[in-house]
Amino acid sequence: MANSTSRRSFLSKAAIAAAMAPLAPLASFGEGLEKAVENTEKASPPSDLKITDIKCGYIKGSLFVKIFTNQNIWGCGEGVDAIPGTYYLVKNFGERLKGKNPLNVHRLFEDIRRSGFFQGAQSGMYVAVLSAVETALWDLAGKALGLPVYQLLGGKFRDKVRVYCDTALYQHRLPAPKDFAEAATKAKKMGFNAMKFDLDQATDPNKYDAYNWTASPAELQRMVDQISAAREAVGPNIDICVDMHGRYDAVTGQQVAKRLEPLNLMWLEEPIPAENVEAYKLITDSTSTPICAGENHYLAYGFRRLLEIGAVDIVMPDLQKAGGLGEGQRIANLANLYYVPFAPHMVASFLGAMASAHVCASVPNFLILEWQSYFHTDPMFKEIVTYDGSWVDKSFITVSDKPGIGVEINEEGMKKYAIPNVPFFA
Repeated sequence: MANSTSRRSFLSKAAIAAAMAPLAPLASFGEGLEKAVENTEKASPPSDLKITDIKCGYIKGSLFVKIFTNQNIWGCGEGVDAIPGTYYLVKNFGERLKGKNPLNVHRLFEDIRRSGFFQGAQSGMYVAVLSAVETALWDLAGKALGLPVYQLLGGKFRDKVRVYCDTALYQHRLPAPKDFAEAATKAKKMGFNAMKFDLDQATDPNKYDAYNWTASPAELQRMVDQISAAREAVGPNIDICVDMHGRYDAVTGQQVAKRLEPLNLMWLEEPIPAENVEAYKLITDSTSTPICAGENHYLAYGFRRLLEIGAVDIVMPDLQKAGGLGEGQRIANLANLYYVPFAPHMVASFLGAMASAHVCASVPNFLILEWQSYFHTDPMFKEIVTYDGSWVDKSFITVSDKPGIGVEINEEGMKKYAIPNVPFFA
């Protein structure tokens, strides 16, 4: 057997030598082939993937980041709200990431978070920027491994994610009840089975004064009349949410929640500011109207006390500023221990919407995701991203099965909307 093996080995080498004869002298037997293989450009294995740079651009209320690697694979992410003036924070995070393997998403997130304990890593701008970076890492990891983000998060419970339409019927325009009815009817005709309206009105002529957070009787009646008109327009089987943007006191929050009980709301959102969770519990305990909050809470620890004391009925973290996709899943799983639904806030681009959808698909207690009417009215949002599928259909987003998030940012489309005098993907 040994001789037979040797003979086969000799014949194999002879065949290679004959094939290589024009390329190399017999003395360098097999050497040319080895060099050809070595010089052939090929993708290195995922373990060799390294971050080489991070760049960013700003448009209105959003930060977009792009993380680059040594394998010509990149990832995109978005942060919102607490992001003005953060260009150098992005670059600082980039320096901490260079040379690291982007597939270690949780580890890199934790490295940046822990290293920022004395730099504001508990909330605000630090976490909003980290949210964009963390999201880009998931996008990059999915592209490198050929998997959609929901698969990296452990798989999906659903193929489609239900959304509600924020009607953008802004109260500074002093809308009348008939305007609420028209906006509700329009959203229903567009195929949405859930919608949201704002109730806070800084210019309401019936306010006591600009600094008093207690609503007057006339203000309270305005709110009831507006939402009553919307409910009458769409009937009992459409979900209606209302938002107060944290601009009232606990007394007003209790009164609004109580007076809107007959209208069977999906929820009353942020009647008071985020800071005092005990005051939220007073409101929640006083009404059958579900109370929702979380848009202005950061990281999973920011939701711990809310859930421990039963301060809210529904949590609504904004995944573009609460810590990103992995942290969003942790928040949802924490809420699930208390049987509390998860309904993310979303005021980003379609990149942010789809990124959020991956998380919503990956958790059991998902309720609904915010969808903005500006997607249908402002051409900018179509120009700044590329995606070849439908965005929304009958109040549902189909979660992308493409590697990564499935939505790309379009730098060329973004240029005309970029904030002046701020570096743009530099």
